[in-house]
Amino acid sequence: MTKPTLLILAAGMGSRYGGLKQLDGVGPCGETIMDYSVFDAIRAGFGKIVFIIRGSFREVFEQSVRERYGNSIDLVFVEQELDKIPSGYTYNSERCKPWGTGHAVLVAKDVIDTPFAVINADDYYGRHSFEVLGRFLVENEGKVGAYSMVGFNVDNTLSESGSVSRGVCSVNEDCCLTGVEEHHKIAREDDGIYGVNSKGERVPISQCTLVSMNIWGFTPDLFSRNEELFKEFLVANRENITAEYYIPYVVNEIIKSGNATCKVLNTKDQWFGVTFREDREFVVNKLASLSAEGVYPSPLFNKN
Repeated sequence: MTKPTLLILAAGMGSRYGGLKQLDGVGPCGETIMDYSVFDAIRAGFGKIVFIIRGSFREVFEQSVRERYGNSIDLVFVEQELDKIPSGYTYNSERCKPWGTGHAVLVAKDVIDTPFAVINADDYYGRHSFEVLGRFLVENEGKVGAYSMVGFNVDNTLSESGSVSRGVCSVNEDCCLTGVEEHHKIAREDDGIYGVNSKGERVPISQCTLVSMNIWGFTPDLFSRNEELFKEFLVANRENITAEYYIPYVVNEIIKSGNATCKVLNTKDQWFGVTFREDREFVVNKLASLSAEGVYPSPLFNKN
């Protein structure tokens, strides 16, 4: 049995947070949020970690990661840069903005040949999330088009420091994803949770509504389908220097084509992260509490 791979999207600089938050020590012994995801993934049976990073901070990032994890698991580092696009395609030289999460996944195509999970580096997903996702990936080894997503109740994903954006999921009777609609300015108010939908309308959102926090599971066939969609994106957005290519778009398009299904896996875990600098105190206290309760050892990793 092949162990699944964990792909961590760590190329973002965290503009709202202010700095390279992937390396911010928020755990009791200076652990980063990403460290907890790696620990939970190893505990859930993942066999390799692939980091998507920028060349501009690769040296400091890789050194920091290798020092913390030691020989705990196989580590691979892949750079996401603007010029990493399919041969024969071009883009506007004025573009500075990264291509987006869909492209970040695509640049890992040469280093992943197993079922794999995708997460953000700066989000805490919880032990149970990795357990259900890892189990799904193992069960679907060798299959084609067997995708998955861990869905969180929106009430377990809000920030007390400001409104957030979330992908609100539509699910059929088989618990498979039928679509993701981005909602913005989601916040808890006195009489419930509200957000702004894709039409610009302010709408109520049930606290049990499932949302995507960018924790996905894929079979390796995703790479070829993703590449074809990215080629179409490059042609359609040749002169658009701000257009971004996101994972939910990729998944939506593949589902609509009938070439895959995406099972929505429920988790009992609470998501948290440092979307805003003001979130940091909550995260520090929450991780300290989890360590005190014995959910995690402290420090997380034995470097020997």
